[in-house]
Amino acid sequence: MCGRIACTLAPDEVSRACRYRDRGGRRRRPGWRDGDADKYRPSYNKSPQSVSPVLLSHRHFDKNAPLDECVLASMRWGLVPSWFKENNPNKMQYSTSNCRSESLLEKKSYKGPLMKGQRCVILADGFYEWRRQEKDKQPFFIYFPQIQGPSQGKTEDQCDPMTSALNMENPDMICPPEEASPDLTEEGKAADEWTGWKLLTMAGLFDCWIPPGGGEPLYTYTVITVNASPNLQSIHDRMPAILDGEEEVRRWLNFGEVKSLDAMKLLQSKNTLTFHPVSSLVNNSRNNSPECLQPIDPQSKKEPKPTASSKMMMNWLTSNKSSKRKESDPCEDEGQKESKSETEPKSAGLLQQWLQGAKKPRSN
Repeated sequence: MCGRIACTLAPDEVSRACRYRDRGGRRRRPGWRDGDADKYRPSYNKSPQSVSPVLLSHRHFDKNAPLDECVLASMRWGLVPSWFKENNPNKMQYSTSNCRSESLLEKKSYKGPLMKGQRCVILADGFYEWRRQEKDKQPFFIYFPQIQGPSQGKTEDQCDPMTSALNMENPDMICPPEEASPDLTEEGKAADEWTGWKLLTMAGLFDCWIPPGGGEPLYTYTVITVNASPNLQSIHDRMPAILDGEEEVRRWLNFGEVKSLDAMKLLQSKNTLTFHPVSSLVNNSRNNSPECLQPIDPQSKKEPKPTASSKMMMNWLTSNKSSKRKESDPCEDEGQKESKSETEPKSAGLLQQWLQGAKKPRSN
């Protein structure tokens, strides 16, 4: 399952991290739907009912938009079906933050959006999952392996993700960096490729609910889950359905040419993620700070040694200090109010605080 995520990039950075290639082979940067960039708030610890960035086909909002054009939107986590008759979406009697891929065609709440092509991609730095232990639960942060160069490459050929987290005796072992091959502009200069944190791309469904008495439409989403991959089974038996690479994202979003049953074939367990244990600080959704993401050694209370991965991330962080992250309050309404448990992060994005060694982690 997926009950907590982190998404720390500012709106402009999310857009840059989601560049894609159109039918003509040109690199495009998705824009935000009008006003939605102001509704999204970066956070180290997002829970259901909070607002997250979602990538989807622009044709859902503009029927004249090109078939392959994508747009970013802010949507509330936890699908509210369009047919829900209460005046308050918070009166939903059951949880819709996740939906099992095996039952998409069985449950009314999900079958409707699926058959209408209302497919989306939920974007996040990564997600949290808890492994049951004898006396408590150990939280883990799970994400795409990070490599140098453009962030949309496929991860199938990377080294085994098991080398990342629990293998504490080899902290400097990471996947070898790939050679960056940026696109060139007409002038022959490298395009503005995103070389920062590679966002996790999770398959989801969305719906639009309008209050029975009238009012502003509320867009909400659910994260589709599948059986856990072999390397994650020791943590939990379920995981989000991961879309690995630009082609899978394109097919999932292309509801005009890729029919629902064909798109469902993309919902497979993929052994492409890496992870590390984190502090129990993340257990409380009110905690929203860099320490939520910071790796710990569950066997000791000492601060972990900086890894080669963190050093690599530090290199690009220091070269991108001019990037400003959003810190203002989001625009909210009754339908899209941010969870009260979520507070403003002091600084958003890319594990910045712990990579810079500014703060020590809290132990379990």
